[in-house]
Amino acid sequence: MGAASIKIIGAGLAGCEAAWQAARLGVCVELYEMKPQKKSAAHSSDGFAELVCSNSLRSNDVTNAVGLLKEEMHRMGSLILEAAYANEVPAGTALAVDRDKFSAYITEKIKSHPLITVKAEEVSDINFDEITVVATGPLTSESLSDRISEITGEKKLHFFDAAAPIVDFSSVDLDKAFFASRWGKGNPEDYLNCPMTKEEYDAFYSALISAKAAPLKEFDRELQCDLTVFEGCMPVEVMASRGYDTLRFGPMKPVGLPCPDTGEDAFATVQLRRENKEGTMYNIVGFQTHLTFPEQRRVFGLIPALKSAEYFRYGVMHRNTYLNSPELLTEIYSMREHGKTFFAGQMTGVEGYVESASSGFVAGLNAAMLALGKDAVVFPKQTEIGALAHYVSEGGISSSFQPMNANFGIIAPFDKKIKGGKKNRNAAYAERSLEIIDTRFSFLKAL
Repeated sequence: MGAASIKIIGAGLAGCEAAWQAARLGVCVELYEMKPQKKSAAHSSDGFAELVCSNSLRSNDVTNAVGLLKEEMHRMGSLILEAAYANEVPAGTALAVDRDKFSAYITEKIKSHPLITVKAEEVSDINFDEITVVATGPLTSESLSDRISEITGEKKLHFFDAAAPIVDFSSVDLDKAFFASRWGKGNPEDYLNCPMTKEEYDAFYSALISAKAAPLKEFDRELQCDLTVFEGCMPVEVMASRGYDTLRFGPMKPVGLPCPDTGEDAFATVQLRRENKEGTMYNIVGFQTHLTFPEQRRVFGLIPALKSAEYFRYGVMHRNTYLNSPELLTEIYSMREHGKTFFAGQMTGVEGYVESASSGFVAGLNAAMLALGKDAVVFPKQTEIGALAHYVSEGGISSSFQPMNANFGIIAPFDKKIKGGKKNRNAAYAERSLEIIDTRFSFLKAL
């Protein structure tokens, strides 16, 4: 490869977006994709940017975080969004696509670009002397996965991603919750407590043990019986099935958290722990779960303080491959220790089609800027694309890093409260973000 050239591994959403952004800047790209010679268990077609699960890219409304992220990317010349709008199918306010035509559109664009050379072969190593974007997705081949583990020091990258739901603080009923740390230790604002009476707990418990779990995908089933994985982060519904009082001696233990109005412990107490410095996001402590999303809304809504809770992220438990990115990556998705190596896609800890493409946008853009000897392009936290990149590089304040979808809980808050509730606040976020995109990053649209 020449001086102004980069290597990209993987032709999924992130890899194709990265390749496109680099080529738009005049940088030569070698794009390595192991299909069609070899496919992971999740893939069936030979095309690029294959949508494995849903054909929906979710909301188009800019007052929804993923809708704002799409609009930011579209205004800056995203290939993934261009393809999506060119192959859109009716889906109300959501953006859904004909997945075969969507993939074919991107495949043709990539293969016909004069600066992109596609190499149909598997890559099993990373050369730190080459500018490289690793965008191999959640089911990275075993050989490359082993090499990444060796590079990053992670013992293994394939595991069940078990994460508790994260709720919007503004949607919690504070008349039915109180701030306190157990036994009065630590910062009381770090924990928001949701007490329950025996009658409330009984209704919640009955609903929880009979709730519907999400089905495992075919490529998850090999790990379904790996009890060594589950014991350390047991789903709350599995814990509940072990006995009526199991939760009351576990994540719903009321001891040491007396209710302010009575001075006595409740029958059961659910704790919410602050997830970010701004205090806009709280996770439900110990509530890792494999319930379907509608069931999570229904069952967890029986906790009085969470009756009207809105979720930035639902609890999940599935096979995943992602890095401990805050220790490894910068806000442009490059490695802290090896600056010529970038990662993109779900492996970085972003979740969702659009989010994966956004990481590819940032990584490909900055890999190209590095190849051209130019300064990095860093998107600020006031934009959704920047907020997601900063979340990946910084994480929250929890002890363990968890993947994240686009949401307004990670975007930089305003210095003062926006009047008119959540709708006005989100509209203000969108207006501020798009003004930044249009003024500071308009050069990207003009490429």
